[in-house]
Amino acid sequence: MATKVLTLVGSLRAGSTNQQLAEATALNSPEGVEVSVYSGLDSLPFYNEDHDVEGAVPAAAQALRDAAGEADALLLISPEYNGTMPAVLKNAIDWLSRPFGTGAVKDKPSVVIGTAFGQYGGVWAQDEARKALTIAGANVLEDVKLSIPNSVVRFAELHPKDDAEVVGQVAEVLANIRTVAEAN
Repeated sequence: MATKVLTLVGSLRAGSTNQQLAEATALNSPEGVEVSVYSGLDSLPFYNEDHDVEGAVPAAAQALRDAAGEADALLLISPEYNGTMPAVLKNAIDWLSRPFGTGAVKDKPSVVIGTAFGQYGGVWAQDEARKALTIAGANVLEDVKLSIPNSVVRFAELHPKDDAEVVGQVAEVLANIRTVAEAN
């Protein structure tokens, strides 16, 4: 049985390098790993506990929770906006963390990777996402990291799926996720 990895992308822009990285990840998953890229974060309302009531949870939030609940692991792909993760990604983590202690991320193997324009590849954003996931109860694989710097230049003419180094790196990330997910 394949390990199901749900991928959440922190950039909503169709042509973003992080969206392209998600495509490369889905196209280059190793045997035994099934990657799905979630496409509903743009319709997810901001988390509001007043709306997080049984029978009244917004449909977009319930769809995200259901997708995460069906997955064996989570892969978050984040750009860096002003030194941190995008609000859309933090909002997704907020919805997935509730109810606290039993949310859809509880004990779920989770990895954060990404690419950014700067020389460090968005490590601050990735660290912030890892911190939020950890507090939300996820099993964050702290040793599984991938930060690709200089995205605008590196991927100006080359899609990440056609970059042999990136293909190898994402396959390794997914293999590590599979190993942990299978052990759970």
